[in-house]
Amino acid sequence: MANLPPTAKHDTRKRTKVALGQLCEREPKFAEAFAAVGYISDRRRPADFASLCRIVIEQQISVAAAATIWGRLEAAVQGRADGVFSPERLLKLTEARLRACGLSGPKVRYVRNMAQAAKSGAIDFDLLPKLEDHAAIAMLTEVKGIGRWTAEIFLMFALDREDIWPAHDVALQEAAKRLFGLKARPDVKKMDKMAEKWRPHRGVAARLLWRYYAVTAKRVTTDIAAEKEIAA
Repeated sequence: MANLPPTAKHDTRKRTKVALGQLCEREPKFAEAFAAVGYISDRRRPADFASLCRIVIEQQISVAAAATIWGRLEAAVQGRADGVFSPERLLKLTEARLRACGLSGPKVRYVRNMAQAAKSGAIDFDLLPKLEDHAAIAMLTEVKGIGRWTAEIFLMFALDREDIWPAHDVALQEAAKRLFGLKARPDVKKMDKMAEKWRPHRGVAARLLWRYYAVTAKRVTTDIAAEKEIAA
């Protein structure tokens, strides 16, 4: 997988720092959360086919299992050639080979669907960064196996969209419940309502909430899935 250029990482860190400062000024509870967890790390990934596949693989399994499966899949797709993780190379792998990497039956179908979509241009990774959030999400979710949550996570961590707010995320709801002292997890409608005043930094707010939940749950965050604390 390609690495991000240093300038992109620097710009992201700078914008995250500014956004955190503004969020803490608007919402005292965020200042409390920030004091508890410290600076949230920048976990950007390249906006490419490999990143999208990895997000799908990480869903609903442990961080350790996801890392193992991804390592196997990456090696199988790249082979001993030039280290390219391409849709064409993935499609050359049989279902049995993909299953041998550790992918479940549904995830085999999902990554193959995504590879077909990327190969045909239904998912255009050159166009995605130029699209508005809603249009980028629409392009991604047209493919079976890519739900709204997957699309939102890709936009947040690969396209660096700062105002994405995955209100359906259970861990995010639980984090909001804990931080704001709510009796029950807020539903999607309430999550959206409470986040309105955090625009245009709702994505940074989400990352802070995930980190807060991870720390308060005494979980070690070593990957995006762990940071979101949903064992994705």
